[in-house]
Amino acid sequence: MSAPFTGLTWDHPRGFQALEAAARANGPVHWETHPLEGFESAPVAELCERYDLIVLDHPHLGEAVSSGCLIPLDQILEDNDLQRIATSSVGLSYASYQYQGHQWALPLDAATQVMAARTDLMTTAVPETWEQVIALSQTQGGVALALAGPHALLSLLSIAAALDPKADLREGDRWIDAAVSCEAIKILATLASHSPPSIQALNPIGMLEHMTTSDDVRMCPLVYGYVNYANPTLSRALSFLDAPRLSSGASPGSILGGTGIAISRHCKFDDTLREHLLWLLSDSAQTDFIPQQAGQPSALKSWRDPQLNQRWNGFYANTLHTLRHASIRPRHNGYIAFQTQASARLREGLEGGVSEHRLAQDLTTLFERSHRDQGRKN
Repeated sequence: MSAPFTGLTWDHPRGFQALEAAARANGPVHWETHPLEGFESAPVAELCERYDLIVLDHPHLGEAVSSGCLIPLDQILEDNDLQRIATSSVGLSYASYQYQGHQWALPLDAATQVMAARTDLMTTAVPETWEQVIALSQTQGGVALALAGPHALLSLLSIAAALDPKADLREGDRWIDAAVSCEAIKILATLASHSPPSIQALNPIGMLEHMTTSDDVRMCPLVYGYVNYANPTLSRALSFLDAPRLSSGASPGSILGGTGIAISRHCKFDDTLREHLLWLLSDSAQTDFIPQQAGQPSALKSWRDPQLNQRWNGFYANTLHTLRHASIRPRHNGYIAFQTQASARLREGLEGGVSEHRLAQDLTTLFERSHRDQGRKN
């Protein structure tokens, strides 16, 4: 008998393997997949016409809420269930799906930008600060940046978060301070000028795949953490560590990622689906079932679990501090287009040697335009 609900998730083992395993165990959702960048080719509202559940990341909330294609979860789930999930989730994973007074998704998966290293290729201590990262890049090389797709801007935002940890951009009503933006671009430019050419077109998955199959990259200071590449059985397993800091003892700068399960407006939500979602966010599923199926949990208890850390080369414990301090990026309607445009402008500027002051101004202009453009559409 076919499952009564259809869901869409992303096509990496971390994104689909646990959900498909749950479906095979008589779960009520049939899952299909699309690329990680799939929302750029098909808007959330369009996908919600075809699916009951959507696995998305929080920056798409502005677009989704504006289109009215999602059901607020606080209207279909009990307050005590939502409070339990909020309390058990790591860092701002749960809060990242709160927008305009409602909860729009459940944090199935938690991730943020951290440092990935081939410690077998390191002849000195792994850097902890941006100054040390730059020094390693200039003296030994093999320090790579993942700047493809939206990740040029996301790397800039992470460096800016290290420089100005109190800045809160989540509501989309402010942008990075100009001086902070200039300093972050300067750091990016310095590292980009020494980054190996073999990785220039790679997204985070491509970067991590490259690091586990080649030896020309010893360290990437900012890349979204994937527990799959910390597997000790890999011939070149990676070590994942906290993102760089401005100085020793300061907070690491990082931009929250991860994914959440949202419910489309046309879904005929029932108790069977409710029980299934609550199980996916339960301690047992988060600490046992999901990690056993190549997934990456969102529960703090799971990230602290000694057995999970032993199994995955300390991935969770070694990056937990960064995840707990990770910042939420803007989520206003228009942000996704801005993220794409700003990343392209950053790559162009870094390659062409454009000054940090000019690039910072260009990013501010694009950010302001993202609000004006949506205002005209609405």
